[in-house]
Amino acid sequence: MDVAEDDVTQFERAVSGDVAVLRTLLERYGQQVWNEIHAQIGRQWQTALDADDVMQVTYVEAFPQIGMLQARDGAGFLAWLRRIAENNLRDAIKELDAKKRPSPAQRIRPPDGDESYVALIETLGVESATPSRDAASSEARGIVHSALDQLPPDYSKVVRLYDLQGRAIGEVARELGRSPAAVHMLRARAHDHLRAMLGSETRFFSGPQRAGQS
Repeated sequence: MDVAEDDVTQFERAVSGDVAVLRTLLERYGQQVWNEIHAQIGRQWQTALDADDVMQVTYVEAFPQIGMLQARDGAGFLAWLRRIAENNLRDAIKELDAKKRPSPAQRIRPPDGDESYVALIETLGVESATPSRDAASSEARGIVHSALDQLPPDYSKVVRLYDLQGRAIGEVARELGRSPAAVHMLRARAHDHLRAMLGSETRFFSGPQRAGQS
């Protein structure tokens, strides 16, 4: 088998779910993407964010997204990995920019109990026809837990700790063994996944069959 055929086989194995092969490909192409991301981080963000933060989250994101890879060559894999990294960098800068307005230290902690689950759904901007917040709270917990169970572990954990338990960002970062910037990126990506998953699910909170119960 020549080198070209071997490369094609590696990409196919990675797409089919071979974790060891995907790790090998990330090691092979990751440094180039790191260099590109490092060059894109503006001077104003360099004290709070570095390319390592972005690539940490990019590697986490690569595993659930590998099935979307279309090309079976190095150029295609590199473009795919670069796109994930650039999305993460955009999320990080957006989050850092937002933190300038209210300070993270002044963040209001989410409500306790079922209310924290409703607050998370509202944060995600998921539409619900529920006329009563009280009615929603009893259902939101089960819906959110079901969705979180389907996320990669790091995504699920950051949402549980930060959004539902109200832990400080520094505490979450220590528990996950990541930088605060990486935690913000993980949370942004987790929210993207949850938004897609919950967009249709939460419509049954108070559908037409329950409209008369308000």
